[in-house]
Amino acid sequence: MILLFNKPYGVLSAFTDPAGRPTLADYLPLPAVYPAGRLDLRSEGLLVLTDEGAVAHRLTHPRYKLPKTYWVQVEGAPTEAQLERLRRGVVISGGRRTLPAEVQPMPDPGLPPRPKAVTPHGPTAWLQITLREGKKRQIRHMTAAVGLPTLRLFRWAVGPLTAAGLRPGQWRYLTPRETRKLKRLLRLTP
Repeated sequence: MILLFNKPYGVLSAFTDPAGRPTLADYLPLPAVYPAGRLDLRSEGLLVLTDEGAVAHRLTHPRYKLPKTYWVQVEGAPTEAQLERLRRGVVISGGRRTLPAEVQPMPDPGLPPRPKAVTPHGPTAWLQITLREGKKRQIRHMTAAVGLPTLRLFRWAVGPLTAAGLRPGQWRYLTPRETRKLKRLLRLTP
């Protein structure tokens, strides 16, 4: 079983939390599935959950380089030089260099308001960033490294799967066709 969930802001990407914060269990009545990847507490958007270990492994393993697309609101007006640095890869915490990314400006995607409003100190812009790796808080570190702090982060897509039609807190099963397509992409079926 594979399903898609639009994780709201402030929800932990786990089913339990000793600190009592909101978790996936507050939204998903399916304790036998596990997230294939994570979004931090302040990030929103698409999570793929499954009870199939091979699917989870291939969705998250860097060897398969499945693209993940994010809509990122940044503080500032990005220059072409800043965008090019993001595209080439930047050095983030610990001296690690990120792989090249696809980065392009985009119009405001019209996301629903989140519980904690974004409070910029100047102009803001939206970027669409597609990665083929997933280091902890990578996009936040990347945008900060080029002088464009992340204000809001929404994962729109994991490979061919998108958050289209899912409001925050909603989930749905993959259709049989989507499941077949995903498994072919992950090289789990011929």
